[in-house]
Amino acid sequence: MQNSKTGANEVTPWVVEGEVDYNRLVQQFGTKYIDDDIIEYFKKFTGEINFFIRRTFFFSHRDLDWIFKKYEEGERFYLYTGRGPSGKVHIGHLLPWYFTKYLQEQFNAQLLFQVTDDEKFLYRDTLSMDEVNKMTLDNLLDIIAIGFDPKRTQILIDIKKIQELYPISIRVAKAITYSTVKAVFGFEDSTNIGMIFFPSIQAAPAFLYSEKLRRSVPCLIPAAIDQDNFWRMTRDVAEKLGYYKPAQVHSKFLPALSKGGKMSSSLPETAIYTTDKPKDIERKIKNAFTGGQPTIEEQRKRGANPDICPVFFYEKYFFEKDDIKLNEIEIECRTGKLLCGEHKMCLINKVKEFLLEFQEKREKAKDKVNEFLYDPEKEIAL
Repeated sequence: MQNSKTGANEVTPWVVEGEVDYNRLVQQFGTKYIDDDIIEYFKKFTGEINFFIRRTFFFSHRDLDWIFKKYEEGERFYLYTGRGPSGKVHIGHLLPWYFTKYLQEQFNAQLLFQVTDDEKFLYRDTLSMDEVNKMTLDNLLDIIAIGFDPKRTQILIDIKKIQELYPISIRVAKAITYSTVKAVFGFEDSTNIGMIFFPSIQAAPAFLYSEKLRRSVPCLIPAAIDQDNFWRMTRDVAEKLGYYKPAQVHSKFLPALSKGGKMSSSLPETAIYTTDKPKDIERKIKNAFTGGQPTIEEQRKRGANPDICPVFFYEKYFFEKDDIKLNEIEIECRTGKLLCGEHKMCLINKVKEFLLEFQEKREKAKDKVNEFLYDPEKEIAL
């Protein structure tokens, strides 16, 4: 299944391989860059430019300006994002969730968090339903550890609450032809029919609160850009079904610790998991690819290239919040003052500190799961 593929590079909702050309994706998918007008809206409503926007980790959108205009007119929006429980959660998964948490806090927004256990069972031939259930329960701890407000957050697990989604899903499915989903998602004759129907299930949460409240409610979807196929399809049928088109704001991917590509659960040595022990963190980061030179002497003389260095990207997109300090790190990398080994040790310490705290929150989340699970009777404050 594929949508954007050039040479060895591939970006679909299920596969991201090779170095990602974000400019090309924006052109192919027809999205818009976050520009000065969008940034002014953030300043107006939040008083700041969020870290993830400032560092261009979230870089692209559909109708984010429309969402802000609706908000300005008094129409509150809700947030919708999700997780497919195909394995352990790594740091790359966390970044869009932290931005979602920020939006929830700044706009007092409801959050509908979909867990697509059905999709992972259908897509992965090797996964049993029992394995998916175990991964789902494990992933819930990571989601809750982010710190979402339980009063304004509902986690909807597809198989457990399919009755909430199905009435909307069949309306979406009836409005979409097989030729359309084949073109959008690259389905083939060998694709099982569950996967062919699944896009209509993933579309449903974008309209669920509109159904509940019996009026159109704006919906904003923060997610990585590889998920855009779902929302293009969803937007195509929204008005036909009497809903607002869902808006999106797209993130980049946190690079793998190896050369090229995004951090992936299928390549465990290239990813830092939320459950990794200190020794795992040290080993993985010490073995990480960098933009450095072959020898210390050459690096002192010629400097390194942070533009291709995962260690620097981890600092840029998450671990170094201070812009002045990040700029100093970049200059020291380029001039050879900071060696890659030294930079790796600095990152190791930051990751250890972060994961120690996160794992404590993850442990406490075990007692909070029921607070977050979707309840159709729960009040929707919109």
